Order: sequence, then structure tokens, then C-alpha cells
Amino acid sequence: MEKVTLPGLQAMKHDGRKIVGVVAWDYQMARIVDRAGVDIVSVGDTVGVNLWGQPNPLEITMDQILVVCQAVRRGVKRALVSCDFPFGPLQEGPDSAVRAAIRLVKEGGVDLVKLDGAADFPEAVTAVHRAGIPVFAQFGITPQTALRYGVTYSTTPGRGSEVPAEMTDDLVAEAKGLEAAGASLLNFTNSGPVVGPAVARAVSIPVLGGFGGGPWLDGRIRMANAAIGYAASGLDDPPDTYANVARISHDAIAAYAADVRAGKQIRGGIPTT
Repeated sequence: MEKVTLPGLQAMKHDGRKIVGVVAWDYQMARIVDRAGVDIVSVGDTVGVNLWGQPNPLEITMDQILVVCQAVRRGVKRALVSCDFPFGPLQEGPDSAVRAAIRLVKEGGVDLVKLDGAADFPEAVTAVHRAGIPVFAQFGITPQTALRYGVTYSTTPGRGSEVPAEMTDDLVAEAKGLEAAGASLLNFTNSGPVVGPAVARAVSIPVLGGFGGGPWLDGRIRMANAAIGYAASGLDDPPDTYANVARISHDAIAAYAADVRAGKQIRGGIPTT
């Protein structure tokens, strides 16, 4: 398959072809999703919460996200690789944002950088864009913006996170502002089926959605671990996903342990006789 490019994603939006993005945090998963043909592999700052057990995504540092980014970059040959800013560089101003973006490109090998809550920092978006680094700008309802929008943030579908229809004009204006600031892609969180398509129509750059997104946008982005059901919670509450890798992994390790305790040769082990 040909290598994905930003102009190629632009053509997909123009032609009405959906863009596929996944969040990945390790080399093996990066190789797998790249071979599956996804268009964007995003290194999310949620690695701290979902993979390392950190209490919130604000704890992850630049050094930590760089290690993850480097691993994913090694595994991806075709797709575009994006990496989230950790909390801090964007909030500290345009100069700090440019320094962080340059470091992610030089040390992490990314193709673009993702700025969460970018609508509040258009000057930083412009500064990074002028430095020659493509920006994946996130906006919409997040834990940080829910209060400003006067809505309740929730990670449960149908529990209050969807953007209210009366906010259409405001969100369209934010999307247009980010495009004007130099963003190459938009990540519209909790868009909903009313505001989402209005925003996607209003800008010429692709609009993707993660949680709270849908077919009304130009594409979707989802954690690979969520898509395959790789979370311990899936052992007790089977997830509505494309697989339940948590259960598969549990049963495989349990079978391995049983073979060891029974004195059997384990599968894939070196024979002793």
C-alpha cells in the first residue's frame, strides 16, 4: 500500500471516503494496525491512564510520551504518526509549543503533533504550523472544557457529553478558527449527529472524532486497545468491541500456568528431551 499523506487525507474528505485512525502505544500494536491499513496512528497521552495505571492523563511527561512515540514510529511504515502533547507546553505559550513540537519530530519521528484543547490556544497552533510541523487540533467537549460549555462530561454514551445543538454556531466558529490558524486536521470530541456534520461541512480540512464521534464526520479515531477489548475490566463485564482480548489473554495465561503446575512442556518451549 502507498504511504499515507496529508494531501491524501484531504482527497479522502473531498471524495467522501472515511479516514481511519487508531491510538496505539507500543511497537507490536503499531505494526499490527499499520498492516491492517489504518490511515493515522495516534500516540495518545492516555497511555498513562490506560496502560500504566496513572490516575489522570495530566501526569505524563514529555520524556515518557517520547519513549512511547519512538516505539510506535518504529512499527509504522505506511500510516501517518501523530503524537499528543503532554500537558504543559501548549499551555505555556507559542514558544514552548514550538519547542515541544520540534522535539517530537526530531526525537519521536512523528509526522504531525496533536494539540488537545487547541481552540483555546490558536496562537500556538499558528506558531507550530509556521515552524513547518502539521497540527492535529483537538476541540469540543473534554473534561477541561465541559464547564465552559455548561454541559456534563461523561465517558458513557448518552450521558450528557454530546454537544448541544444550540452550540452549533460556536463550534463551527472554533473549527474555522483552527483551520485559519493552520491546523491540518481536526479532532472533534463528543461532536454528536447535529453539530458534527455542520462542523465537517464548514471546514475544508478533515474532521475526525474519537469518543462521541460518528459516521457524520470525515473519519473516526479509537484506541486500539479499546477496539480489541484489551482491558482487565473485560473479564467481568464483556465489552461491546470487536474482540475480547482480555478474556483470551486470561485464558491463555491460565492454561500456561496449569501446564507448568502439571509438569507438562509448555507450548513454544524448548524440549528438554
